[in-house]
Order: sequence, then C-alpha cells, then structure tokens
Amino acid sequence: MSGESKEEVKRRLEGLFHVKSLEEQINRNLRDVKYKIGVISGKGGVGKSTVTANIAVALALKGYKVAIFDSDFHGPSIPKMLGVMDRQIELTPDKKIIPVEGPLGIKVISIAYFLPDSTEAVIWRGPLKKKFFDDLAMYTQWGELDYLLFDLPPGTGDEALNLAQSIRDVTGLLAVTQPTEVSALAVAKSINFATKVNIKVLGIIENMSYFVCGDGKKYKIFHGDGGEYLSRQFNIPLLGKVPIDPRVAEYGDSGYSLLIKDPESEFSKVFFEIVDRLSELI
Repeated sequence: MSGESKEEVKRRLEGLFHVKSLEEQINRNLRDVKYKIGVISGKGGVGKSTVTANIAVALALKGYKVAIFDSDFHGPSIPKMLGVMDRQIELTPDKKIIPVEGPLGIKVISIAYFLPDSTEAVIWRGPLKKKFFDDLAMYTQWGELDYLLFDLPPGTGDEALNLAQSIRDVTGLLAVTQPTEVSALAVAKSINFATKVNIKVLGIIENMSYFVCGDGKKYKIFHGDGGEYLSRQFNIPLLGKVPIDPRVAEYGDSGYSLLIKDPESEFSKVFFEIVDRLSELI
C-alpha cells in the first residue's frame, strides 16, 4: 500500500469487496447443486464435448438430475449435440435465466442461445469472458441438481480459470485424452493446472480408444496408451476407454445420443461404466 492515496486504497478495497460479493451470489445460486464437475483437455479434437454430452445422458438415464454449462464460448457445441440448438432462452419474472431443457430433462445453458446465428464468431478477451461466465452462473435458474457439468474449451486459459476462481466448491475435473502421446502430453498440462488451482482430477477418460469391427475384434486406430500413461503418471483412475463408433458423429450432428438409440452398444456400455465409477469416487 506504500505510496497509495486514501482514495486509491478505498477504490481497491471496494473492488475486493465487489469480487467477494459476486462470488457469494454465484455460490448462493448454486447451493442446490450437489456435484460440480468440469470436463477438460489440453488440446482440441479429443472429443471432449462429445464425452460431456454422453456423460450427461448416461447420468440422466440412471435417474440423476443433470445440467450442462457449455463454457466453450468460442466453439459452443452442446446444444447441437443434444438437439436443442433451435430453442429460445426464457426469463422468470425476476429476470432469472431459464435453461433450455434437453433430452431426459437435461438442462443446458450456452452462449449459443445469445448469438444471432450459429456462425457468429465470439471475439472476446479475458475480462468479457469472465463477466459472461459469472453472469450465467449467477443468473441461471439451476434448481436442484445432482450434477452440473462444465464443458470447458481446450487448454488452461480464461475459461478454466473462471471455473476455479468463481465456483467455490468444484467437486473435481474429468480429463479427456486420445491414446496418442501428443494428446496425453497436452492433457498432462491440464492436470498440472488442476494441481496449481487446488482442484482434484477425479478421473481420466481415453476417447477414440479402439474400433470394434463386425467380427467383434478390437482394433486400435490411434497409436499409444495415453489414458493409461496419465493414470500411472499422476495416480488418477482411468475411468474408461471409449471406442470409436461412426454413429456417434452422425447422431451428434442430428442431436441424438447413441446411449438412447442403442444402449446395448459397446460405446454406450463404456459410458454407463464410466458414470458408475464416477458415482463411486464422489
């Protein structure tokens, strides 16, 4: 404080009080959410949003109340994957945001609902993203939930920091990787980030792990064992290895989940196992 005038000290203290008050409001609004879980990766292209959407569906099929906070402001995809892209946001009389309701009662909030069309680019620096994240967290009418999943963009930048700073009692993170060493090394950075912000990584999910041919044999498409490497390196449970199924992309573009369309598929069974293990961990 050396060299600061009384007015400068006053403004700084008022700013600190405002931040504390904002965090109080956010966490008061989330008081009826039992588990708050972020889904992270160190790089793009690993299928993190696909994993988030299908974890939500698997949890909902098991009877849990679930919502997804699509925190990827530059590339929101959850509304499209859950078939609720064309919905409109509504407000309560006291100006609370009512999240869109997707399949199985899954609630969804996303920047996609605030853009003029699906091709609009969001060109924001950090402070704007922080404010929008806080506003959605604070003004969305979440209600009683068992799970609130935060679908975070790749990397360890603004959105991941916003989760760590604004949400006081994050249950933990799920780290999604591909089998490749390139992917695993990038995801290791996200795990390192979690350690530095004091958030537990609950488990690793290896996506696109293998492909099951018509003869029932499993074939690895991508070289490596990224999920097992990360599990050993950081002593974190490997919750599951998700197979490649071409129908996932097809259904994702159409707004359907393979877990609903074909619950007996290899893909679906792995996700049911993942959420069972997740429930045991927390």
